[in-house]
Amino acid sequence: MTTKVRQAEKDVVFFITITCHNWMPLFDTANCYDTVYNWFNVLKKNKNKVLGYVLMPNHFHALIHVDKDSDEINKLVANGKRFMAYDVVKRLDEKGLHEVLFLLEKAVQPGESVKGKLHQVFEPSFDCKPCYDKKFLEQKLDYIHRNPCSGKWNLADEFIGYKHSSAAFYELDETGGYGIDDYRLTEW
Repeated sequence: MTTKVRQAEKDVVFFITITCHNWMPLFDTANCYDTVYNWFNVLKKNKNKVLGYVLMPNHFHALIHVDKDSDEINKLVANGKRFMAYDVVKRLDEKGLHEVLFLLEKAVQPGESVKGKLHQVFEPSFDCKPCYDKKFLEQKLDYIHRNPCSGKWNLADEFIGYKHSSAAFYELDETGGYGIDDYRLTEW
């Protein structure tokens, strides 16, 4: 499912994937993994829960429990992408990476530039799947935790050693890069 599909459900866990424009390694290039953690803080401040995550150089996956009194997941993600995009652009500029910024400027669609958009940091859509049961959630959690060591990725010797992941929390009972909410304490 992409952002074009409105997800109005609340009190549900969503498996989301947000991808940088053209799969560019912007989180790594701009050194802004903490920007995603800051967005997680905003989610948690508004009673949502981050149950698992992995931050890759060019995309991230997360399991987000949307509180019954929260905005819908589409709005949460749209606001988060906007918040994160400003920080990515700022850091790219501070690093003098003007070629990258130029590519992101060129990628803005004419209809979006009329609205004032200056850079296309993320893909316009995002993947979003509701997790209605513990088995599906655990399948997605296993997938995201193993992502840094699968396929072309060689980001750690073992998946539990990758610092931008909740794997160490679930496998070793260590906090890791970000303090998450334990899905095992959630009512199913």
